[in-house]
Amino acid sequence: MAIKSIPSDSMPREKLLNYGPQALTDAELLAIFLRTGTKGMNVLELADFLIKDFGSLRNLFSASQNEFCSHRGLGNAKYVQLQAALEMSHRYLAETLKRGEALTSPEHTKLYLSGILRDRQREAFYVLFLDNQNRVIKDEILFEGTIDAASVYPRVVVKRSLEHNAAALILAHNHPSGVAEPSQADRRITRRLIDALSLVDIRILDHFVIGDGEVVSFAERGWV
Repeated sequence: MAIKSIPSDSMPREKLLNYGPQALTDAELLAIFLRTGTKGMNVLELADFLIKDFGSLRNLFSASQNEFCSHRGLGNAKYVQLQAALEMSHRYLAETLKRGEALTSPEHTKLYLSGILRDRQREAFYVLFLDNQNRVIKDEILFEGTIDAASVYPRVVVKRSLEHNAAALILAHNHPSGVAEPSQADRRITRRLIDALSLVDIRILDHFVIGDGEVVSFAERGWV
């Protein structure tokens, strides 16, 4: 179908302006990003084709440069644009976690941590260092491991916490398997960290385990 034959109020840009971005399908949102179609396919058809070809919008976003650019209608320019858009979304989420703003939304925290950790191929242990009003002072990945585990050293966590003058921490790590259910090892290292940090009057507010589409909170389960 020629793009000109689509009613104007059904075009993705007009639909977004009239009804908001939440009213658009994945293909319509992608079409706005792509801007133009390719030979034999208008931009909406191309967007729909790409989502089906990759399997999902998320798979398209997390594809490597080679995987992305090997698909019809895509190339280095589009890859650069997409990576810039993704990084802007991460930074947007991070803005509300910066020093000077209270950490008041667990759901926002989960969303932010998922964006940081979900698609990593190796396990990573991430720490949010907070002041006594639960505002973020610093955030960083302290440890990275194999696909199965990361070695976490309580003395390093204590040392970094004192360097940042933190009053509390939020911990997070990903499970590359995609299963967010915490292991017994996860619970043991959390207990060791709680015990070590209590000696210097630093609290652990929560430990999030990031899976594929699921986040488990230790605090919600009453484990911290």
